[in-house]
Amino acid sequence: MEELEKSIRVNKLIDFYGNLLTKHQEEIISLYFQMDLSLSEISEQLDISRNGVYDALKKGVALLEKYEEKLHLVQKDEELEKFFSKLKKNCSEEELILINKIESKVK
Repeated sequence: MEELEKSIRVNKLIDFYGNLLTKHQEEIISLYFQMDLSLSEISEQLDISRNGVYDALKKGVALLEKYEEKLHLVQKDEELEKFFSKLKKNCSEEELILINKIESKVK
């Protein structure tokens, strides 16, 4: 998986499961994937070793993937996105308004 795809994937996982991580893991993952800081920058900012940052990232991302493997919330969200996208094609303005209302309630 290329870096951009991995970053997008991890950000989606954070949206759904970030609160299940420790505050420390969530902060490190957020700094790395959302703020685009390097391991060295994070280690300096949090006053921990670069290796500690790397370990927290690796364990945190693995935990996020484990949650997704069991709950499939990101997968279900992506399926809903595709479903509503298909539904919105070739529909009237009134139907589009109704579909958007339904979509906002589902998500």
